[in-house]
Amino acid sequence: MRVLVIGSGGREHCLAWKIAQSPRLKKLYCTPGNPGIASVADCVDITSDDIGSLCNFALKEKVDFTVVGPEVPLVAGLVDRFQANGLRAFGPTKKAALLEGSKAFSKTLMRKYGIPSAEFRIFSEITPAKRHIECINGSLVVKVDGLAGGKGSFVCKSPEEALKAVDLIMREKVFGPAGERVIIEEYLEGEEVSIMALTNGKSIIPLEPVQDHKALYEGDKGPNTGGMGAYTPVPKFTQELSIKVEKEILVPTVHAMKREGRPFKGVLYVGLMLTAAGPRVLEYNVRFGDPETQPLLMRLQGDFLSLLLATVEGRLEKVEYGWDPRAALCVVIASAGYPGNYEKGKEIKGLEALSGAEDLMVFHAGTALRQKKVVTTGGRILGVTALGKDLPEAQKKAYSAAEKISFDGAYYRKDIGWRAIARLGARG
Repeated sequence: MRVLVIGSGGREHCLAWKIAQSPRLKKLYCTPGNPGIASVADCVDITSDDIGSLCNFALKEKVDFTVVGPEVPLVAGLVDRFQANGLRAFGPTKKAALLEGSKAFSKTLMRKYGIPSAEFRIFSEITPAKRHIECINGSLVVKVDGLAGGKGSFVCKSPEEALKAVDLIMREKVFGPAGERVIIEEYLEGEEVSIMALTNGKSIIPLEPVQDHKALYEGDKGPNTGGMGAYTPVPKFTQELSIKVEKEILVPTVHAMKREGRPFKGVLYVGLMLTAAGPRVLEYNVRFGDPETQPLLMRLQGDFLSLLLATVEGRLEKVEYGWDPRAALCVVIASAGYPGNYEKGKEIKGLEALSGAEDLMVFHAGTALRQKKVVTTGGRILGVTALGKDLPEAQKKAYSAAEKISFDGAYYRKDIGWRAIARLGARG
């Protein structure tokens, strides 16, 4: 098969790496790709949001199957365009992608169909939003309605913090059109877990749970980022919880989308908060998570390409796959200043020393090749991902590898997996 992966980040490097292992693969392309992806695919310089050029490329190269990494082209209708031209693509249509494209839509859907989530109000004007905040005594969450690259959610410990967040979004317009509406939610106490499930709109296959670390600093403190690391399995996520989430959240969400005339096909990502009252939905995404995909696919056993194809073709129940019983952990190395402003063009050293290491992958995210040197081009630069017999070993291997990589201003958290490892230690 001739396959195209769309995107240029760590998630896309991981997707391409796993697809490249399929015996069904004949040729792999990636647009626009990055230096890491170039080791397993032909990278073509077409941006992820240039839907017309992407479609023309797929037609010209007779691409049999396209896997879309980022959310922006999905929300813009890439799958619809490909389907209209007789091309198969993995991901939801534009109507279904609104589940991530608008938090106002997703929150309203959850309320309508009784899917457990935080209480909320939606505001399109700043004055009513501020009046609502002033009536609340305590913590709350302020979110932008549209896409914000994982940075549009503000956990506010006081009304004063919430008022500042609303000003940032609606007065200063730092998120542009994505912030024309804000969602103000109750603050939920608990532990976050990410669940990704493959679905063809009928059948659902929940993948292994992953825990992401969104906050910039150790101890899950500081501003939210796109994700500073992740690990799987999640000891706190029991079989009982898994059954509950499938019954009360995954199945009702897929059915709700079908009833709304927006049948969902692809990967449904559910960000959960495990509260004392049970699991609650924090957010939906309509694509694989980043960096959650990296440790997840390190553990997946079987033909990943066949699994994605079966999702699109409606025969999920016929595909065989399994999970490596070991643990996987990903440490994200970022640029100084991220998630705010950061410098680019810093040479990355130490990658060659890790090439070919057993049970270890360094997934490229914000990198580029300049004069035969790999340099930084983004906020999140690399995802160092390791397998180990348990989480402590996976963590040790990932950090040992991360220490061998250097560039000016490199930063990474030193405690990825801390909750689970502390829990395991307490059990021991």
